[in-house]
Amino acid sequence: MSKILIADDEQLIRKLIGDCLKKDGHTVLEAENGAQALELFFENSDIELALLDIMMPEVDGWEVCRRIRETSGVPIILVSARSQDFDQIMGFESGADDYVTKPFSLAVLTRRIDTLLKRGASPVEKKVSPDDIILGELLVRPYAHEVRLKGERINLTLKEFKMLCKFCRSPGRVFSREKLLDDLWGPEYYGDTRTVDSHVARLRTKLGEWGNENIKTIYGTGYKIEKP
Repeated sequence: MSKILIADDEQLIRKLIGDCLKKDGHTVLEAENGAQALELFFENSDIELALLDIMMPEVDGWEVCRRIRETSGVPIILVSARSQDFDQIMGFESGADDYVTKPFSLAVLTRRIDTLLKRGASPVEKKVSPDDIILGELLVRPYAHEVRLKGERINLTLKEFKMLCKFCRSPGRVFSREKLLDDLWGPEYYGDTRTVDSHVARLRTKLGEWGNENIKTIYGTGYKIEKP
């Protein structure tokens, strides 16, 4: 079945919808505010649908929807107690596929979810930002904590992501193990340079053939990423 993100600041709403979806065999991720919703979405590349409340703390549902739409075509349903035409128009202009007003019927909501899941994700025109880093088939979006290789999302830990960004911002430059350890773990870290080696090894594995070909070991010194 599918992995679905539910973002709502009301725990009862999340539980009601979540329990219903779990009975149908879906996996559910819950967020209590917009910032957490974005974090969960970009950390889980296999999310197949997002259900977003509009009036959430930190980042509202409209903005969460817009940010998801920058990189993903997954179906999005906005949920709100606001039923005015303006609010619904705002929802669809943000990129939502459907708009549900509270109170709602769980049976109708799950039917709408099933319909959108059968339709699947729609293609999204990728927007290139000045902050994007493009090295051949590799795309790194630092502001969104996103890495794509040949269009496929690659999930990295925070340290792996920061290491890749450092390499990609200075292709051809050799970074010593000591420099990487100091920059990424901080001067207070008491581990040794083998920590760097293990992270580079995992980074290569996750990037597959591209990682093995382009992340080079400079023996006795450190690592660099090849200039494209």
